[in-house]
Amino acid sequence: MDDFPQVLTIEEASKYLRIPLSTLYKLAQDGKIPCQKVGRHWRFRKERIDNWLDDTIAKSKKQTRIDDEEQHGC
Repeated sequence: MDDFPQVLTIEEASKYLRIPLSTLYKLAQDGKIPCQKVGRHWRFRKERIDNWLDDTIAKSKKQTRIDDEEQHGC
């Protein structure tokens, strides 16, 4: 069951992603994670976070494949 709302606060997003709040603040401030600042508060759309995670995992797998090919001369 999904206990998270569609729009997450930074605290909820931190719990959802299982990363420290300080790390999430840094990602948000650096524009490395999809989010929106509303006044003084960060908000995260759960669907966009899920898509970002999928993209990040796909890029990581692709880079690992490239690194393996370069290492083995393929």
